[in-house]
Amino acid sequence: MGIEVRNINKHFGSFTALDNVSLNFPAGELTALLGPSGCGKTTLLRIIAGLERPDSGQVLLDNEDASDRHVRERQVGFVFQHYALFKHMSVFENIAFGLRVKPRKERLPEQKIREKVTRLLELVQLDWLADRYPPQLSGGQRQRIALARALAVEPRVLLLDEPFGALDAKVRKELRRWLRRLHDELHVTSIFVTHDQEEALEVADQIVVMNKVRVEQIGAPDEVYNHPASPFVYGFLGNVNLFHGRVHEGVLEADGISFAAPDHAAARDATGVGFVRPHDIEIDRYTPDAEGIVVKLKRSHAIGPLAQLELERDDNAELIEAVISNERYGQLGLKEGDVLVVRPKRLRIFVDEAV
Repeated sequence: MGIEVRNINKHFGSFTALDNVSLNFPAGELTALLGPSGCGKTTLLRIIAGLERPDSGQVLLDNEDASDRHVRERQVGFVFQHYALFKHMSVFENIAFGLRVKPRKERLPEQKIREKVTRLLELVQLDWLADRYPPQLSGGQRQRIALARALAVEPRVLLLDEPFGALDAKVRKELRRWLRRLHDELHVTSIFVTHDQEEALEVADQIVVMNKVRVEQIGAPDEVYNHPASPFVYGFLGNVNLFHGRVHEGVLEADGISFAAPDHAAARDATGVGFVRPHDIEIDRYTPDAEGIVVKLKRSHAIGPLAQLELERDDNAELIEAVISNERYGQLGLKEGDVLVVRPKRLRIFVDEAV
């Protein structure tokens, strides 16, 4: 089922939670709502579910206006960060709950309910825990049971509000891979709220980046990461180095280096910023004729395949972060205090304003 929201506005007193948000969530895809706390992600999810009413705007489910439909009529499955399982019920009974509280005319026979719950337990790979109770499970197991319970009522839409946020990093990584495999099997239209950039990039078909109650960018993970639409998106999706300077007729002059800025050929003495990812920084040992920014190696962390470097500029500007292969790190024979030269291999330039 496709989902669309049109011109959604929501206020809580004087606080604006959503400001004229319009989005389309393709049928059968997993979309991540990504952004910092307070940007409106969860409010939008609750409005789609019917748990909150917008002040204005529409929610459309399969092109039909569902704005006035009760949450029960929207056929939405909701998975929260903190599981919300019934502690006094077994795992089996937790999953069966939604099926057993349906109106009598819609309720499946008991044998069908048992078969369905057993299939769901097998799907989430926890059939061996059917008789356990939530307090006896790990956090990751509880979250998989919560997801199975949401799927039991065969929702047309699955909404997940930071479902792995309360778990440790290793379990979170395992579960998001599992969620991606599960989604590829079921193809339920799903919306996934997170503030974890890596999580969104790894799991989603489509990413919606939100900031200050508005949408900054929509696109596939590689598109959003490699072609950020704004300085906010660039900075939010991973570490970034900033090079401040002036843009004039297609050239950024920053830190004594000239960078081509063909997209800004019309700029005349405008303030601009070059954004460079740490892995797009080229490093060499300093020589008097070397071109680039002179830096000193302040700190290095070379464990595993990559070496992370913190580099101090001569002009005492903010540190430059660089990532190089451990092989290259060994070739250069680097140690803290070494004087080096760095050059951005690829950067994205944003012009702020003309002066």
